[in-house]
Amino acid sequence: MTISNALASWALEFRWSSVPSNVKTIIKEHCADGIGNAIGGSKSAVAQAALATIVQSGHSDKATLWNSSLRSSVPSAAFYNAILIHALDFDDTHAGGLVHATAPTLPVAWALGESLNASGDEVIAAYTVGLEVISRLGAASPHGFHARGLHATQVCGSIACALVSAKLMKLSLEQSVHAMGIAGSFAGGLLEFLNTGSSTKQIHPGIAAQAGINAATLAAHGATGPGSVLEGEYGIYRTLSNRSVDLDSITRDLGRVWQSGLITIKPYPACQLSHVTLDAARAAWAQAQANGCRSSDISSITAKVHRDSLNIICEPFTSKISPKTAYDAKFSLPWSVSVLLIDGEIGILSFSEESILRSEVTALASKFSYTPSEDHGAAAAASGEVVISTYDGH
Repeated sequence: MTISNALASWALEFRWSSVPSNVKTIIKEHCADGIGNAIGGSKSAVAQAALATIVQSGHSDKATLWNSSLRSSVPSAAFYNAILIHALDFDDTHAGGLVHATAPTLPVAWALGESLNASGDEVIAAYTVGLEVISRLGAASPHGFHARGLHATQVCGSIACALVSAKLMKLSLEQSVHAMGIAGSFAGGLLEFLNTGSSTKQIHPGIAAQAGINAATLAAHGATGPGSVLEGEYGIYRTLSNRSVDLDSITRDLGRVWQSGLITIKPYPACQLSHVTLDAARAAWAQAQANGCRSSDISSITAKVHRDSLNIICEPFTSKISPKTAYDAKFSLPWSVSVLLIDGEIGILSFSEESILRSEVTALASKFSYTPSEDHGAAAAASGEVVISTYDGH
């Protein structure tokens, strides 16, 4: 039996009633968080671009475009709503898999559920399948896709969304496995945006959502895909991951140990990899402020950062000090830490086109330095360490 076959067998039989009550509460919280993020992201430039693209492609009334009076086709609605959730980079993350779990999966379950008149239990069960599968696929090769220059959310999300779709469309086991195999050929999501500050990462969950629905629809009409899309010689791990993979972990304790419970809601609208350092900086600065220190007193900021995080949030250093765009600033640890120390908090308004022009933030960011930590666990779950020094020697 292939891994895809095992996942599909579980997913098609899975029922919402089998989820422990404490995990149900967590999943509902993530659903609400996703909707809240979508409302917040609906005014973003990338959301407006996505909306214009959908409108241009033709009219359909199958599913709702969130936070609007408009409707569209199921694939287009899922594409758009997924982009809304991820637009602010404030959406939930599974640290071990470094995937945004809700952004691609919830819109698929919602749009298909709406169009098929599915029950609430059926929709949230499909969403839960998506959360479990995307998290397990990412965690099987920690940072592996990112190390290859790919966004794990799109790679793993495409396949997870195919299974979400297959469940709601009531495909057979064989068709569901084909859908996952087809979705593997939609896997991608380049991280080159890190060098330009462009908006492509915001679109990746939308691509995954749309790909999953299209893959399941293709399978429903007779198209086939490789059942070995995960573990095969040319499957996603051997071709797209640059790290070792624990294939057994994908199905280990499936339905007994809930990865959904390990997905976290973000406290900051910035790259998840920066959060451990931001937490450490907040704690260190609170102590310094208690001794009367102000941000203008800071002479240096030194942080220990997980090696896997360096090329995403710390390098190239000169670019990170002066972000090219507001979105680029979300992936700059020096800039994010400096905003936190000056303003005392980080929120959505911290990352605007006006805010990146703040000379005092750039000046403080230039005092930031880092060394690689010796932490060998998942980068997003690593410990943070920050030392803040002042001109008077503290």
